[in-house]
Amino acid sequence: MIKEFTCIVCPIGCPLKVEYEKGKVLSVSGNGCKRGAAYAESEYIAPIRTVTSTIRCEDGSMVSVKTSCPIPKEKIFECLEIINNAKAVLPVAAGDVIIEDVFGSNIVATQNRG
Repeated sequence: MIKEFTCIVCPIGCPLKVEYEKGKVLSVSGNGCKRGAAYAESEYIAPIRTVTSTIRCEDGSMVSVKTSCPIPKEKIFECLEIINNAKAVLPVAAGDVIIEDVFGSNIVATQNRG
């Protein structure tokens, strides 16, 4: 079987084809570099994403946040639920950890507030 992806490692956006059988990658084609092949294999086996969102502060304002590292794609909605149920304590500086250990990542502020 073949699954197609567009590589997002660099701006070129190579069209990738992953040939797989019984859950194992047999080959990757279309990549312009080794990083593209690694991306395609990872995307097929265990896709991950960086989550960006906002979190409400104790004064009602909002601060933008993101995961400090990518999390499993299937955990995105659970991560957003955790973020939506939390409140940030002011003051907040970019890089501050707002929530620790959400699926192996921290939720960090991406801006200063308050």
